[in-house]
Amino acid sequence: MAVGSVAIVGGGVAGFTVAQELRSRGFDGEITMVEPGGLPYDRPPLSKDYLLGAQTLEQIQFQPREWFVENRVTLIEDSAVAVDAPAAGSANDQPTVRLSNGDAVAADRIVLATGGAARKLPVPGGELPEVLELRTRADADRLRDSVGEGTRIVVVGAGLIGAEAASTLLALGADVTLVEPAQPPLVPAVGPVLAEYLHAMHAERGIDVIQSAPARIEVGGTELDGAEIDGAERVVTLTDGTQLRAGQVLVGIGITPNTALAEAMGLEVNDGVVVDERQQTSNPAVFAVGDAARMRTADGELLPRAEHWENAMHSGARAAAAILGQDIPQQGAPWFWSDRHGVHVEGVGSLAPQPVAHPAPHPEAGAADSAQYIHRFNGDGTPQATFLLNPDGSMAGCAAVDGGMTVRAARRIIDQGIVVPADALADPSVPLRKLARPPRNA
Repeated sequence: MAVGSVAIVGGGVAGFTVAQELRSRGFDGEITMVEPGGLPYDRPPLSKDYLLGAQTLEQIQFQPREWFVENRVTLIEDSAVAVDAPAAGSANDQPTVRLSNGDAVAADRIVLATGGAARKLPVPGGELPEVLELRTRADADRLRDSVGEGTRIVVVGAGLIGAEAASTLLALGADVTLVEPAQPPLVPAVGPVLAEYLHAMHAERGIDVIQSAPARIEVGGTELDGAEIDGAERVVTLTDGTQLRAGQVLVGIGITPNTALAEAMGLEVNDGVVVDERQQTSNPAVFAVGDAARMRTADGELLPRAEHWENAMHSGARAAAAILGQDIPQQGAPWFWSDRHGVHVEGVGSLAPQPVAHPAPHPEAGAADSAQYIHRFNGDGTPQATFLLNPDGSMAGCAAVDGGMTVRAARRIIDQGIVVPADALADPSVPLRKLARPPRNA
């Protein structure tokens, strides 16, 4: 059946990419986007330049309102409360998105780009509205407005979002305490050496880093051990009994996928809306993209959700192509980036070793029983990059500090299956781009 209309629920990078790709791929039908936050904007700056005040809302918006008019994308600033989708094989009823204001949007295809919500701390007080989070522009505005020179703030979680926020809050003049149970965090993302190096930057810049986890959070107006807490104060009690008093508490421990609409529709959900490699859900008329989607490969493997910006964009492109019956674009190894304390971190592939029952060594590599980390250091002994080699000698992943060219070359190595010697990877005098050249045929 020809597709004449598409409704997109959600205006993050994944949802916006669907609309953009549909038009660039020649779709001439109706496109409707339902997004309560108004004009779609980019989220990564929320913990960095936007929070710092170095970027305005207009600067982080994907496109101005004129783009939506020119490209005939109807933007509805409202929330979707339900989606009615006919069962597979039905020929009469169109899927319909129902809005909170009582209106409805019917379309031939529905794309769920519902993203995720900031995960709450699973402790007493973790659900309190006074406990801040950082997921939306409104969250960033609230956080920035509540922090000034000398404001004491406890940041819970030192993953990507927590580390970025702690760095920015420090630059805003806040007195920052960072609470994180893992020492160091982010090992699966950047490997153990870079993880330790990056985490150590917090203390070096003046952040008080505590290895622990919250047991409860209390706010002003309640009692703590028989004494009333000041109205402007928050108290975080750690698992060892330590009590941290601060003016604000920010929790950055990841997200929970927004799957309520999918669940109500009866779609398959498993820590995300389950989709195939075309981003199609268990209902052929419904697609899901971005942070809320979880892919099942053609061989039946259910992959972990990927919560990075590039994956969201690629998933939107795949959905657009699938809706139009076009070839699905192929992407290379997954890539991410992060910034803290003036340094830029990038990673590609995976730095989490995968168990291999019976590794078969690559003919150009030495035999290995397990995956192997290779580290490249600068002349001053600081880590520059980390590589993970599979047991067969192929590269699984790479992460680097201020090393964008290194990561781009590593991506080529991973995508093309090039096997390079471990000693060359470890040698900082050998440009990785040379190692990324495929060997000439003998």
